[in-house]
Amino acid sequence: MSYLCSIVVTRLLLLVVFSLSLTASNANSFESFLQLPRRPLRSTRTRPRSERLLHVGHFGAKGNGFTDDTKAFEDAWKTACSSKGKTRVLVPENYTSLVRPIDLSGPCKARLTLQISGTIIAPDDPDAWEGLNPRKWLYFHSVSRFTVEGGGTVNGMGQEWWRRSCKHNHSNPCRGAPTALTFHKCKNMRVENLSVIDSQQMHIAFTSCRRVTVSALKVIAPGSSPNTDGIHISASRGIVVDNSTVSTGDDCVSIVKNSSQISISNIICGPGHGISIGSIGKSKSWEEVKDVTVDTAFISDTANGVRIKTWQGGSGLVSKIIFRNINMNNVSNPIIIDQYYCDSKKPCANQTSAVSIEKISFVNVHGTSATKQAIKISCSDAMPCRDIVLQDIDLEPSKGDGYTESFCWEAYGSSSGQVYPPSCLSGDESFLEQSVRSGIITSVSYL
Repeated sequence: MSYLCSIVVTRLLLLVVFSLSLTASNANSFESFLQLPRRPLRSTRTRPRSERLLHVGHFGAKGNGFTDDTKAFEDAWKTACSSKGKTRVLVPENYTSLVRPIDLSGPCKARLTLQISGTIIAPDDPDAWEGLNPRKWLYFHSVSRFTVEGGGTVNGMGQEWWRRSCKHNHSNPCRGAPTALTFHKCKNMRVENLSVIDSQQMHIAFTSCRRVTVSALKVIAPGSSPNTDGIHISASRGIVVDNSTVSTGDDCVSIVKNSSQISISNIICGPGHGISIGSIGKSKSWEEVKDVTVDTAFISDTANGVRIKTWQGGSGLVSKIIFRNINMNNVSNPIIIDQYYCDSKKPCANQTSAVSIEKISFVNVHGTSATKQAIKISCSDAMPCRDIVLQDIDLEPSKGDGYTESFCWEAYGSSSGQVYPPSCLSGDESFLEQSVRSGIITSVSYL
């Protein structure tokens, strides 16, 4: 009997130790999350024999950082694009290639990979763009089955562009600046394991693209750099962004006009302006963004956390947006919907038309707010926000004392679980009706 008792006691002790280890693991989950993302280990697999390798040096690239390698890149691209079999263009680790504005177009005959293991740098003088499109630097378009990878760096050399920006010097004219990497009308492609730094304006832009996977990126620029969005998605569908760090002077991720089926996950954001849907509806335009999920993000020291911004006078729809599992640290506007967005030197006139905003969920959002107003949902009198959900929210003041509060205007929806600051949403009668019919009203509270 004593033997059996000792076995039982031993098993109980093991169970207690196991439970304590789980508790410790959960306590450390925040720290482990801060270490995300990590670059994947370089593949030890050898290059397939069927893949053709084109070294940019074989096309005349010097890779010394000051000789113009643009012609070598153009020639390597043309050769690769016309190849009938899988082809890889290589910028090796020991290369720093100066590349001027370049247009790398498709369609290409076979699968193509651009392996940037070294560094590509832009001209540091904006005058190098004279007579050219000032919004383009490395411009890819009409390419499918395309991969950009390699563990190297793309450096936009944006310092002089920022110095001349009207955002820093109001006496300067406001004009466009290049995006470091632009992908236009591209599909079935991947961008992974790459650093993109100090872009003149936006770092990576996808416009009119389909089925794109973005992973293991580091996008870096000073918090004071103007308009330096990290990842910009426009008129695109089926974009997946995962396991990336974005630290810039503007939106970490911006999703704008006519985009859908967007997934953002495991992202570290800050400094910058947070993760944004919009702006939408500028200059009385009709625009739509729908089916967007942001899941698992750490947002720190940003002007906004998760945001939807639309212009008065516009029209269209923002719908089916989920922000879930978001950790905030010292964020000025952790949760914000703004149908009165105005990025203009002059005040924007009040207008009755507005972009419709509906079916927006904020779930499991925790952390600290740098301002008292941790939740702001400011909607149009003519086009109120509908079906807004706040679930399991805890946003405490950054300084550890005082309190946070919510502000709502023409905002209708529901709250569930513990919500702090307390929800200010008005009960949405249509939502209440649907809940009663489906029998799930017991878990929903209306304030």
